Parts: sequence; structure tokens; C-alpha cells
Amino acid sequence: MDADTLFGMMSTTKAMTALAVGMLVDENKVAWDDPVSKHLPRLRLPNAYLTEHVTIRDLLRHTAGLQNADLLWDREDLDTQAILARLDRIPTTAGLRSDFVYHNVLYQVAGEVVAAASGMSWDRFITIRILKPLGMTRSHATLQEVLDRKDGNVSVAHVDVDRQLWAIAENPVDRVPAAGAAWSTAHDAGKWLAFLLAGGVVDGRRLISEQSFRELFLPQVTVPRSQWAYPTLGLTGAHWTTYGLGWFQQDYRGQFVAMHTGSMDGRTAMVGLIPDAKAGVFIFGNLDHAEFRHALLWKALDLCMGAPDRDWNRACLELYGGLKAKAALAQQEADQARVPGTRSSHPLAAYAGTYVHATWGDLIVSLEGDRLLLRLGPSQRNRGILEHWHFDTFRTRFGDGRGGWSKVGFTLALDGSVGAAVLDDPTLTFTRVAEPPKPKP
Repeated sequence: MDADTLFGMMSTTKAMTALAVGMLVDENKVAWDDPVSKHLPRLRLPNAYLTEHVTIRDLLRHTAGLQNADLLWDREDLDTQAILARLDRIPTTAGLRSDFVYHNVLYQVAGEVVAAASGMSWDRFITIRILKPLGMTRSHATLQEVLDRKDGNVSVAHVDVDRQLWAIAENPVDRVPAAGAAWSTAHDAGKWLAFLLAGGVVDGRRLISEQSFRELFLPQVTVPRSQWAYPTLGLTGAHWTTYGLGWFQQDYRGQFVAMHTGSMDGRTAMVGLIPDAKAGVFIFGNLDHAEFRHALLWKALDLCMGAPDRDWNRACLELYGGLKAKAALAQQEADQARVPGTRSSHPLAAYAGTYVHATWGDLIVSLEGDRLLLRLGPSQRNRGILEHWHFDTFRTRFGDGRGGWSKVGFTLALDGSVGAAVLDDPTLTFTRVAEPPKPKP
């Protein structure tokens, strides 16, 4: 591993998508406040009002109000267009521009706007208009490009399962690339940081106007502390938290900080900027949820500002250790809520079948031997063995189990048969499909 080893950028890619839109604003091909329908007339959102009024700015600052829809692209059996075709089925959790609701799939819609306005695909635009001018010669817009190049200097994703490290296969984000599919290296990321700290200029050439560049970092929406993505907020003593166009933002030691993490199975990334101090840090990792990245970021920014020394490693270790202990306690309390000595209302075979949801697709429950198996789409990550918990509730650990236990409850129809399956969240209710009648002999 060296400075040219490739790593996933994940959600730090969002800043490139916002930059691409800014370039098109300069060319008068789009405007920040254009309705998305102006450029994507076939796109349908959950209701006519949203379809007509959601703007490009809403996509980039996460204010469209749609419920998180990551389950769509995590299924692996839906391509980009199939995912976008289901946007009209996604529930809303907030009114338009009334709240911050982080949304990867809607960032892909912004990528579709880039494609429609520029006449080239999002990944080609990113490559030609951003990566090449910046000299980021080893960077790629998608995982597929990395694979096509057959580059041997690529990091391997890892997960920690029961304190053992395991190499895992990639979970590509290429189905929603504008949300987080780019790959880069430490060397190339330095060029990206230099470009950002120079205000959008590389080698004396301005790639985006000063006005559009400022818009990227202008606070667009307040993010309540309860919705802030990073537990380190308490350690940094921030007084305010906002989101720009592709950037989380806060104050630190009297300075404006723009930052973003990226996370995917077996991978982490983090970028942080203090523009006024001309300081920037980019961190890559190939271990699932390696939160040491936060300690590195804040330590590096302290060094750049000449701040008093602080043991960020210890502070973050204690913080995340406390969160882990809190989660373990919550699991213990959930275990204690289990009612002992109960049985399911039906034999296991009665739960086997196909359950459907208009948005999230099919959920298959099958009986193999004396156990029930559940799968949501073809991905191994979304498969698990159902263990009886109590009454008609079961539990499972999806994939390799690192995500912990999830509950699956079954409800009965009026005739007493198994009628639906509910995955943890009541909005994830899958209705059972009636089995076709068996042909008479």
C-alpha cells in the first residue's frame, strides 16, 4: 500500500456532484433553483406537488423530504433507472424544505440532471471535467472503471466480526454513482484538496466561477444536533451545524469547517476543510466503520491551526467505546423483554412464502429443513436465518452478522393465516402474496 493505492471515496463523492452542477450553472445549462422536472420531465416523486416543485438545490442539500431509500440500491437487483422509477412510491417523512433528510438516491437524481444538461453521463462528466483537469490520473468515477482497468494497486475491504478481520467483496455504489461511487488515492486526493482550497482554481485556470464556488459552501439548511451525522460534535464544541451543497458544516475554534464522511461495507473515508486557514485533510480506510478517522481529522486540523495539543485518539476511543457500550445495554434490555416459553402460532412451514412491498420489492421466506431463511433481493448481505424470538416474532443477523440482530415480526390475516412480515420498522411491512391454487390431479 502506498500513496497511489486506490480507495473508495463513498459519500465524499457528493461534493464532486455538487461541483458538476455548479459548472453547469456557469454555462447557463441549469440553475440551482430550477425544478428538477425541467430537466427530467419523466421523473415522478411521491406526489404531484413534489414532482413539480423539488429543485436541484433541494437534491443537493437533502431537503426534499423523502424517506431514506438506501434499501433500493442495496438490493443489487435494481439498476439505476429501476431505482429512480420507484421514487414515486417512497414515503415522505417531512414537508418540502421543512427538514434535513439525508438521501443518497436523490443525489443520484442530481447526477441524472448533470447527464441531461451536459449531454454526457455523470461518470464521464466527472472524469472529463474534474478528474482530468486536476491531474487525478489514478482516480475513477465508478468501481466498474477500477475493475475494467485491472489495476493491481487497489486496497481490499475488511470487516471486524467478533474481533477478527475478514476481507470481503466490494459492495458497489455504481447503481447510484452520483451519491458515492468515486475512487481515488492519497496522492490524487491531495490535488482535490488543493483545488478546493484554491477556490476552484487549478494551475491558474478557474474551473468554476467564484460565485458558484461560494454557493457550494454557503450554509443551505440547519441540521439539528439530533440529526448530525457525527458523535464527535460534543468533542469539538460546535455552536452551529449546517449542510451546504455536498458538505456538512460546523464551527471549530472560531473557524468554519466543511467536512464529509464516506462509508460502505469494509471501507471508510473522510474529508475536512478549513478554507480560511488553507487547511485540508483527506482520510481513506479499508476497514468497516473505522472511526479512528475522526481522531485523525481533528488532530490534523489542530496541527494546521497551531491549536493546543489534545489526545484525540483517547477522546474518540472513549466516545465510540461509550456508544458501543450503550448499544450493548440496549440489546441487553431488548433481550430481557423477550417473553420466555412462547411458541409461534403456526408451524414454520406456514411462514414460508413471498411477501411484497410496493417500494422495497419482494421478501422471500423459505423453509429449509427445520429452519426459516429470509432474503431481500439477491445480495448475500440481505439474507439471514430466522430464529424464533417469542410469539410470532423472529430475529436474524443479515449477511455475515456484523450488523447485529434485527427483528422480523409476522402478523395474521383475519382468517388466521400468516398475512404480513414486518422488518423492525412499521413502514417496512411486506404483505404476503397468495399462493396460486395447486392444479387438481
